[in-house]
Amino acid sequence: MEQELIYEIAVCILAAWVVAVACQVIKQPVLLAYLLAGFAIGPHGFKWITNSNSIDAISSIGLVLLLFLIGLEMDLKKMLKAGTAISLTALVQIAGSIGLGLLFFWGTGFADGWMESVYLAVAIAMSSTVIIIKVLHDKRELDTLAGRITVGVLVLQDLAVILFLAIQPNLRDPAMGHLAVALGKVLLLVTVALVASRFLLPPIFKFVARQPELVMVGALAWCFALAGFADALGLSREMGALIAGVMVSTFPYTLDVVAKVTSIRDFFVTLFFVGLGMSIAVPTVDLLLWMIFFSMLVVGSRLLTVFPPLHLMRLGHRVSLLPAIHLCQLSELSLVVLSLGKAAGDVSTRSVDVAALAFAFLAVDSTYAMFKSDEIFRATSPWLKKVGFSDLPPRTSAAVEDGRRSRIYLLGFSWAASSVLEEITRRRPSLLSGICVVDFNPVVHERLTRRGLHAIYGDISQREVLLHAGVPQAEVLICSLPNTVLKGTSNVKVLQQLRDLNPRAGIVVHAENLTDVPLLYAAGANYVSAPRLLEALEMIEVIEAAEKGLLPDLRKRQAEQLAGRQEILP
Repeated sequence: MEQELIYEIAVCILAAWVVAVACQVIKQPVLLAYLLAGFAIGPHGFKWITNSNSIDAISSIGLVLLLFLIGLEMDLKKMLKAGTAISLTALVQIAGSIGLGLLFFWGTGFADGWMESVYLAVAIAMSSTVIIIKVLHDKRELDTLAGRITVGVLVLQDLAVILFLAIQPNLRDPAMGHLAVALGKVLLLVTVALVASRFLLPPIFKFVARQPELVMVGALAWCFALAGFADALGLSREMGALIAGVMVSTFPYTLDVVAKVTSIRDFFVTLFFVGLGMSIAVPTVDLLLWMIFFSMLVVGSRLLTVFPPLHLMRLGHRVSLLPAIHLCQLSELSLVVLSLGKAAGDVSTRSVDVAALAFAFLAVDSTYAMFKSDEIFRATSPWLKKVGFSDLPPRTSAAVEDGRRSRIYLLGFSWAASSVLEEITRRRPSLLSGICVVDFNPVVHERLTRRGLHAIYGDISQREVLLHAGVPQAEVLICSLPNTVLKGTSNVKVLQQLRDLNPRAGIVVHAENLTDVPLLYAAGANYVSAPRLLEALEMIEVIEAAEKGLLPDLRKRQAEQLAGRQEILP
């Protein structure tokens, strides 16, 4: 038995690695690779592994650890401090998606009874944290307004899953007495976890931190201890593991625990999804058709429940549409929920198969959509206007509406532009009346306007916005955004358009790569800013100061520079 299990784990890991490498070459999501690998080696593929008991054992271990690690990566403070826009959007998205799911699965007869409809409806309401965070990180959009809204909704989705896992064992008999008992058990579990994480775990981890390998062992012991306690209370082990992770994420040794435990995350996540792939049946015409309908329901529910509330809060087409695009996939937790439902006898194998196929399809499709979200936005925005969803008008500050002409334009507003504006405020405040900022972030526009600064809401890649802003009459045009932040365009394209509109202005643009500097000068730039050169000069100064023992002097000078700064983007 032991040799058989070792053989099966070896086959799982090897197959996952081979398929993942192939998927990386063709730029496909790694989770898709794990599902494909599992399908290939499982009972419906080459039949290298056919023992379902071993598969279930592997998957259950991976499932507990996956939930623990997801809990570790949750930020409890962000859950408690979610903004109004995020909270309302998440509430509408989760409740609306569940409602649409219930109507669809019950109305079409796909689900066998109301219990299965509930599981499926909850499953379609969740989006993939792993996929979204990875893509937004690669696109450097985690700190954009649309990115923050997306991540905030994901956090509240995870909180909703915790609540569902709390009542899941009592769904079949949802009497008030049983639900009250279940709630009492959940409160007991959370209380024990909270007390332990507050008073017991910190000193223990502080003591074992002297031997790094014990940190990982201690974290795993805590995970399985709370999972076992949850099981003893009649709750799901997965819920116990999730709460164990959330509680560990709150104490001072979180980073060390995460660093140690994360080293085994990929191993068990791989086993879980490979095991899930093994359980996927051979796609039939019926399964593929339902997978298409399932996927259309997920995408449609996001567009219907995310875009409207954000649009009603007057965040504009871009900030309203991008989070809807980002959230258009199924979550790993959706598959977890359905797996629990299947184990409880409430969800059919057919439903799990359809959801797994839809997960794989949307993992690929939504990844492409997220990378092309700006192109989708530009193609969709005109149609939204035609059907009555008006975009934010090109708003200007009162000073601009009064006809004052701006001499200097900051095109696009990120951290660099924020610091430039702060330095102007400190050193040359007389210039402020002649500066105008053009950016499509409504929060930035509001903060600038509140300070009485010239601001225009708009996309700097659009010629009409630049014309409206008065760019043809400007004396200085500054674009401090790197190509990785510019969406659907580049500094060369922006520069060419600016030079076409204003042949006389002094134009300053940004270059990440030094090879771009001569290209930008050839395209008409008067000066190309290369921040990496300035950072290199600063590092040389730091090294020289370190050699002379003058780092405290540099820190003092930096502290003086930071004192009292009131930047738009801190």
